[in-house]
Amino acid sequence: MNISQEIIKNDLSDIVANSQEFWAELQNKNIFITGGTGFFGKWLLQSFSHANRKLGLNAHAWALSRDPESFKRNFPDLTSDPSIHFIQGDVLSFLFPKERKFSHIIHAATEASAKLVIEEPLRMLDTIVGGTRRMLDFAKICGAKKFLLASSGAVYGRQPADLVHVSEDFQGAPDSLSPLSCYGEGKRLAEHLCILYQQQFGIEVKIARCFAFVGPYLPLDLHFAIGNFISNGLQGDSVIVRGDGTTFRSYLYTSDLIIWLLKIFGDGTPGRAYNIGSEQGFSISEIANQVAHFFNLDVKILGASSPDRPIERYVPSTLRARSELALRERVSLSEAIERTALWYKQGKSLHGSSYS
Repeated sequence: MNISQEIIKNDLSDIVANSQEFWAELQNKNIFITGGTGFFGKWLLQSFSHANRKLGLNAHAWALSRDPESFKRNFPDLTSDPSIHFIQGDVLSFLFPKERKFSHIIHAATEASAKLVIEEPLRMLDTIVGGTRRMLDFAKICGAKKFLLASSGAVYGRQPADLVHVSEDFQGAPDSLSPLSCYGEGKRLAEHLCILYQQQFGIEVKIARCFAFVGPYLPLDLHFAIGNFISNGLQGDSVIVRGDGTTFRSYLYTSDLIIWLLKIFGDGTPGRAYNIGSEQGFSISEIANQVAHFFNLDVKILGASSPDRPIERYVPSTLRARSELALRERVSLSEAIERTALWYKQGKSLHGSSYS
């Protein structure tokens, strides 16, 4: 077993060991996951597969995918698990599986694309809002009692410069007059839909406001700064910061992400939102330097700093998750960078291998 396999194996063992109460709920049950072939979905499906075998759950997972055949070609080890099934379709229009009951639904399907926000904001909004309502309707039809929405910290709008950590009680919001707010506004309305369906139809909804993450399967070629930095490192180039490096971000490692999601889904208060992310905020230049240190490279900052520009932050308070659900961050940023970089460096082609 090489290093990349070892990383995934250890992460899955950690996830299952720290979420056994949730998995016990799935004994002899069916779970439906949207976004099952995305960044979150790959980890959710692998965790399900690992827990199903280790704990003898006799459970089944269905994953919605627009192109399951492509996913099966790229992730043969995971997709060969007979307890995981794929449904082809789009979240806005897929045919509901008939004669099948699902006890749990995780709705994690969202186009995580800054490009789409700029070029097709209406499509982004439709996917988030229409997709959420369709999944809530599906929950009614299939008899699901529990529904988890993967929302976003974008619902808070711009975080004030003097607010170091944004909590769930913060009453800020995206600028409704800006087309670029389609993602954040969509997530706000998706959350509201969940609350209305809980009130009217008795579906137990949990809301996870997700911030920023790092780990195996993170796309390295999109708008995620830390992914771009790791990509630079893998290519042996300088680590490039395209702005001035003063923006603050925090990154939670993916094993912690999945543990938090499952704990919120299992034990969170219905109708309540919980932030998921790291409270350890760093400037983008500091993050770039941590990545560069791992690869023994230099950092180039292309943007000119402006002392008059307010500091931009995207860092959550996780007091609610820590105090109510006893959750904590287990993996430091430096360790998260190392695991992610090693996985990509030595075993990216393994993709979704599941381990015994």
